[in-house]
Amino acid sequence: MDTINELAADERTARIILAVASEPGDAVTGRMIRTVGASETIARVLADEVPVGPDADTWQRRLAPRVDLAQTRRVLAETERHGMRVLIPGDVEWPAGIDALGDRVPVVLWAKGDTGLLSGPVWDRLTVTGARASTGYGEHVTTELVQSAVADSRVVFSGGAYGIDGAAHRAALASDGATVAVLAGGLDRPYPAGHADLLTRVGKDGLLVSEMPPGAAPTKWRFLQRGRLLTALSGTVLIAEAGYRSGTLHTAARAAELGRPVGAIPGPITSATSTGCHRLLRDGLATIITGYDDVRSLLDGVRDGAHRSVRRTAGLEADPLDTLTPSAQREGPALGR
Repeated sequence: MDTINELAADERTARIILAVASEPGDAVTGRMIRTVGASETIARVLADEVPVGPDADTWQRRLAPRVDLAQTRRVLAETERHGMRVLIPGDVEWPAGIDALGDRVPVVLWAKGDTGLLSGPVWDRLTVTGARASTGYGEHVTTELVQSAVADSRVVFSGGAYGIDGAAHRAALASDGATVAVLAGGLDRPYPAGHADLLTRVGKDGLLVSEMPPGAAPTKWRFLQRGRLLTALSGTVLIAEAGYRSGTLHTAARAAELGRPVGAIPGPITSATSTGCHRLLRDGLATIITGYDDVRSLLDGVRDGAHRSVRRTAGLEADPLDTLTPSAQREGPALGR
């Protein structure tokens, strides 16, 4: 029978072991993997001596009891039984843009469905999210904007929740578009239960993604960390409705940290489900969205910014002479001026 260390000799399996043992967004685990690789990180978790590094003692004591051979075998078996794929950095389908999370990048991603939806440029991906207790107005506007996004060949991301999330997925599917649901628990446990049929269809016609292993239940912390994934996986975050203290505002804050633009749809000033959007607009954290042209402008801005960054990195900035008019270039510089 293989031991944990023998299983961990394989980089992908080592990452699965670490994903099972740690919580999403664990920066110490991320730093260890970046520094020494996943297999060596397992060895340091199980070592008798304390690893070198900030918070390493606490990290080791927290993870070591959770590295379990039987649990690892169960996760591997359930992953195969449910037809899931495990994506790691270096895979063709590992999504561009997600590495912006730095040491808080997912250790692995479990995926079910069309993983090719992750391989396009980040500016072709749009996250649409908002209030669970949405109104007819919010769902109507969400449907119209998602239909326009699909017609514009964008991939629509959301969290699979009730309310705006569900409206976004349904609108994309009804328009024969591409949609991805990012879940806070294992893909074998669709949550919320009332969306089991919807999420099953997303997994069939689109893609389900989670950084949690099969069998993992969603928790408040995992919901919050799911928000950081939604921001990193997409070029722009669109918030249709949100209460004044909605968890959706946490997603907007993570987007701002990553430099992803946020769009917010205004609503009636009497509507409690629009107060969060109005708060974002008032505080200058979001751009007002009055139609799909505003959304396209944000996504195109991400594309243009990425292209400028590549040109700067490659040293291909425009030659100053290129800014001259053709006639000025023909005449050349005037002597004595």
